[in-house]
Amino acid sequence: MFAAYILASGRNGTLYIGHTDGLSRRVIEHREGQRAGFTARYGVKTLVYFEYFEGREAAFARERAMKKWRRAWKIELIERFNPGWRDLAETLEPE
Repeated sequence: MFAAYILASGRNGTLYIGHTDGLSRRVIEHREGQRAGFTARYGVKTLVYFEYFEGREAAFARERAMKKWRRAWKIELIERFNPGWRDLAETLEPE
């Protein structure tokens, strides 16, 4: 199972969009700083949105599409899916 996801530094904060074949594992990597770069630099650790796909290509295409969106569209997507901006990592099953 593959996922496209959005991490945030806080409500209306810095956003990061990615895709992976192991969402709970990837969130842990971001939180523990195992992935150097953007998320570590800006403290982007809260999983605020995700969706699953059957194949890697579909998840990658969704990631690429979302990265091209205006910020307001990304915020709107998060608000529709997760209006409280709560950390959705708590709802994930360990892999």
